[in-house]
Amino acid sequence: MSGSPPRGNRLRARLKIALTIAGSDSGGGAGIEADLKTFAALGVHGAAAIAALTAQNTKGVFGVAPTTPEFLTKQIDAVLDDFCVGAIKIGMLATADNVRAVIGALRRDALFRSDVTRASRAPFVVCDPVLKASSGDALSGDGFLEALRDTLLPRVDLLTPNLAEAARVLGEAEAGDEKAMLRQGEAMLALGPRAVLMKGGHLTSDDAVDWLVTKETKRRFAAKRIASANTHGTGCVLSSAIAARIVLGEELADAIAAAKLFVSESIQRGRDVTLGHRAGPLQPLKLAASSRP
Repeated sequence: MSGSPPRGNRLRARLKIALTIAGSDSGGGAGIEADLKTFAALGVHGAAAIAALTAQNTKGVFGVAPTTPEFLTKQIDAVLDDFCVGAIKIGMLATADNVRAVIGALRRDALFRSDVTRASRAPFVVCDPVLKASSGDALSGDGFLEALRDTLLPRVDLLTPNLAEAARVLGEAEAGDEKAMLRQGEAMLALGPRAVLMKGGHLTSDDAVDWLVTKETKRRFAAKRIASANTHGTGCVLSSAIAARIVLGEELADAIAAAKLFVSESIQRGRDVTLGHRAGPLQPLKLAASSRP
């Protein structure tokens, strides 16, 4: 007799789930697109709430259209109402109103954690404070920095600023060495996040060095630099890889170490790839190279 097998015989796999709340990159190199590729590469189901649309390619950013806070809220609510999300990666939010929308949605979600169909604890929140594109184009509007600093950071489990972002949030000059990185990491920690990963990729050194700063410890992470022009989306891939590793059950320091290795592998895969006319993205996924006729 044909037909579906009895329900009790079906094998059900429960996928680990991460949510990205970020901007969409029409060129596919950063933002939502990079996050979802990273989640998929690491075996995590990716859900998404789009905070802004961008018109961009390897040449630059040609336009930004923020999502309304009302619709951003609907997206987040829809995901959190149905899925047991283990981690949330927050990237480009574009406007102060969208920062407040994210805070409101996460606060409402916490109120419903008594529902037995939901996870027993709130998702781990990773925030990559995107202020500019790698091309230098601005990706945030008036009042955004203040809303980020004063309202969102105290609700974040891990903040992952690069040197320029940390300097702008703190109103200081960009750190020029690891000692300054550590001092600024401590200053960022004082703004409320439970941990800060200061990304030192823009320092002049043989290694790409990051520092994890918490109230309990400071830990240095280093990886050999890979000569490549194709590094667009590196911060997005790192933060989403950390979120994915947390979802998979790793402790924070181990998740960061694994994520840095993943980023190195992604840069290596994308080093000789040509996409568009200028510097392109790294490659979180293994892509089949096409040959010209």
